[in-house]
Amino acid sequence: MVPLLVVVIGGYLLGSVPVAVPVCRVYGFDPREVGDRNPGFWNVQERIGWQAAMPVFVGDVFKGTLAGLLALVVSGLNTTDSGGVSGDSVVPVYLAVAAAMAGHAWPVFAGFRGGRSILTFVGGFAVICPQGFLLGVAAVVAISMASRSFTIGARAGVFGIPPLQLLFAPVEHVAWTCLLIGLIGLRFGQAALTGRLERAGHRS
Repeated sequence: MVPLLVVVIGGYLLGSVPVAVPVCRVYGFDPREVGDRNPGFWNVQERIGWQAAMPVFVGDVFKGTLAGLLALVVSGLNTTDSGGVSGDSVVPVYLAVAAAMAGHAWPVFAGFRGGRSILTFVGGFAVICPQGFLLGVAAVVAISMASRSFTIGARAGVFGIPPLQLLFAPVEHVAWTCLLIGLIGLRFGQAALTGRLERAGHRS
C-alpha cells in the first residue's frame, strides 16, 4: 500500500508542475487566459511559435515519463525483454501515469487549472510500452508529413497507440491504456462544458 501511495502522490505532484505558465510569463501572458485557455503546448505554440514553445512540449512529456519511471523503480523494475512493464510493476506504473495526467489536468500548483494531459500520457506510455511508443512516434511523423498537419498526425498517433501496443502487450494492458486515453476525453469534456457555461454567463 505504501509504495502505491508513493507513486500516486509522486505522479500527481510531477504532473502538477505547470511548465507552460512560467514559460509564458517570460513572454508576458498567462496561457490560461488566452486562446483556448489550455496551459499546454498547442495553445502556447500558437502564441509564441513552436520553437519557443518546445520547453513546454518537453516538460509536459517528461512529467509522464518521470512518473512512470518512479513507479517502475519503486515496484522493482519488472519489465519484459522488450522493455515493457510486467508483473508487479504494471499496476504501479499505470497508476503513476494516471496520477501525472490528473496532476497536469488539475494541478495543485496552478489553481487546478490545467491542460488536456495528451503529452503527459505520451510520456508515460514511453515507459509502459517503449516499442509501441516508438511506432506511435513513427506514425505521427508519417501522418503529419502526409497531411501537412502536426495536429492531425498527433491525434492519429495517440488514438493509434492501443492497436500498436497490442503487438507487444497483453490485451488487459491495452484496456488499461484505453482508460488513460479516457482521462483525456474526460478533460476535453470538462473543458467544453466549462466553455459553454462561461459563454452562457456572458450572454446573460
